[in-house]
Amino acid sequence: MPTAGAPPKSRREEYADATRQALIAAAGELFAAEGYQQVGIEAIARSARVTRGAFYHHFADKAELFDALVESLQAAAALKVKAAAEAAPKAKRVSAGIREFLEVCCEPVYRQLVIETAPAVLGQARCREIEETHVYGLLIGALTSRHAGNEKAKANAYLAARMIGSMVCEAAQLLDGADDPVALKTEALKLVERMVGTLATNKSRAATARK
Repeated sequence: MPTAGAPPKSRREEYADATRQALIAAAGELFAAEGYQQVGIEAIARSARVTRGAFYHHFADKAELFDALVESLQAAAALKVKAAAEAAPKAKRVSAGIREFLEVCCEPVYRQLVIETAPAVLGQARCREIEETHVYGLLIGALTSRHAGNEKAKANAYLAARMIGSMVCEAAQLLDGADDPVALKTEALKLVERMVGTLATNKSRAATARK
């Protein structure tokens, strides 16, 4: 969808965008079905119904395409998390967002490609960068915004947000193949929400101490 006030894209630009998205979609399907290492550029181009030259027009190599795929999956996840949070009462928005994030992490494609494969292919630093641009960024923003003007508290909230996000991802992996995934999911959410509640308690104590 074009940005308001932006000039309309030319047919060539629209075709280029469509080709790029077709490559990302084809890569997602193939990587999820066969694994990142097992899929070659030729297979991706063929599945997207474009030439090998078209592939290299958009991406330098398979890793760069995978980076774009992970970015798209994280952007889609962030939209779901944000929608769930905004639909909840203000006091429960963080918890609602975390619950939705766990649901996203349990999706087979997201779990396989983003949680399991991405760190090995893209490296931890790049994964953190993408996370904090999208899903983790929402959680970090929600927790650190409570501590305006207190840099130490903001740093602690940032660390807590990272830890909470990691806990959710780990829970999703444990749920895969669990004997009782429903019970495990309930317990995982209780633990995560307890951590969020501890942050809120610490905030209240700090505010009381300043009076």
